[in-house]
Amino acid sequence: MTAPYRIVAVSGSLHEPSKTTALLRAIAAAIAERAEVEVQLIELTAVGPALAGALRRDHLPASVEAQLIAIEQADLLIVGSPVYRASFTGLFKHLFDFVGQYALVGKPVLLAATGGGERHALIIEHQLRPLFAFFQALTLPLGVYASDTDFDGYVINSEILQARISLAAERALPLVGYAASRSAEALVG
Repeated sequence: MTAPYRIVAVSGSLHEPSKTTALLRAIAAAIAERAEVEVQLIELTAVGPALAGALRRDHLPASVEAQLIAIEQADLLIVGSPVYRASFTGLFKHLFDFVGQYALVGKPVLLAATGGGERHALIIEHQLRPLFAFFQALTLPLGVYASDTDFDGYVINSEILQARISLAAERALPLVGYAASRSAEALVG
């Protein structure tokens, strides 16, 4: 038996409770239904205050450094942010400013976002995908966007969204398996 996949979900939400965090949990759960995984959720509501004043990685507290190492060592990243001023939250970007430039090369990244309406769905293509392209990560082709109408409070109530989450999980696993079987040197080489 192989070791479980290490999934790290990063929620860029600045609120608790959060629709973004609920979406990431649902995506991670859908993947866990299909494969053996260990899931770690990183929420900016928890790590954000320790990030805010840091300008260099060596200025971060050990607790944030541990989160960065988890991101860099994950077999799959699930990243999501609410739409904020037509982009992801500033602290979300600040967190990824501390990730090693080559630490995510070839790493599968499932992109997700939430917003007030359907007009914001392009955040995945115009904001998140370019960020992870910089890292040379393997952004999965199918992202998951959810609007306020897909939720009842903080619970997903949309069958269409549930179906998209299931499809994204199904399509992610072969790429996660491929990337996990490759050495980091082969991916960077």
